[in-house]
Amino acid sequence: MQAIAGTARFVSDLHLRAERPDLTRRFAVFLADTAASNVDALFILGDLFEYWIGDDDLSASFNADVCALLRGTADMGTRIFFIAGNRDFLLGDAFARAAGMVVLPETEKVGAGDTATLLMHGDTLCTDDLPYQEFRRMVRSPEWQQDFLARPLAERRIEVESLRRRSIEAMKSKTAAIMDASPATVRAALAEHGCTRLIHGHTHRPGHEQIRLAAAGGERWVMSDWDTGRGDALEISPGGEIRRIDLSR
Repeated sequence: MQAIAGTARFVSDLHLRAERPDLTRRFAVFLADTAASNVDALFILGDLFEYWIGDDDLSASFNADVCALLRGTADMGTRIFFIAGNRDFLLGDAFARAAGMVVLPETEKVGAGDTATLLMHGDTLCTDDLPYQEFRRMVRSPEWQQDFLARPLAERRIEVESLRRRSIEAMKSKTAAIMDASPATVRAALAEHGCTRLIHGHTHRPGHEQIRLAAAGGERWVMSDWDTGRGDALEISPGGEIRRIDLSR
């Protein structure tokens, strides 16, 4: 469990890529404000990048630029933590060291008591989407990753583009309910980790809802993606109060 001494901020689903310099500029402004506001900890809850094909691609100019932005923020005193998403789960220790951030497991608990907060990317909550969960198990397996990372970078890029196209086609035949978080899975996750608050991204359905738990009331905060004309961050004060920050402009 991560201890937070002051204010904490959370972002998810930025989908940064060289073809969208506007997203990188917005991220740079957000990081500068985060450092200037003396935020103690920044949690990036997955899909920082549109895709990540391995830390040996860190020398690419765009990737190096994003890494430098993060390192600059870390050097200003903000601790940065990262939970892998479904697009950048191959981001590893080499990038993390260069960026000055800590890679966390796929679920992490922040705080305790009435404000105990569970953090995750959110794709593991979409348990009704059985084809996606099967795909996730495949690409998260050590065997698949070892084989993928052994290929040349150019070949990996081609494979990722193919996977993205197939994902877009597959989503056309799925209902919104199937691709959203399962309410039962949400309640089970909160109960398993002893938390009353959940923060995640992935679904691109920003919102806030109250959840009935066995022993007490709970809540779920879902963050927005950044690349569809919107974007946000969440901020938790030292007293446990939470607010949404509009970053769409």
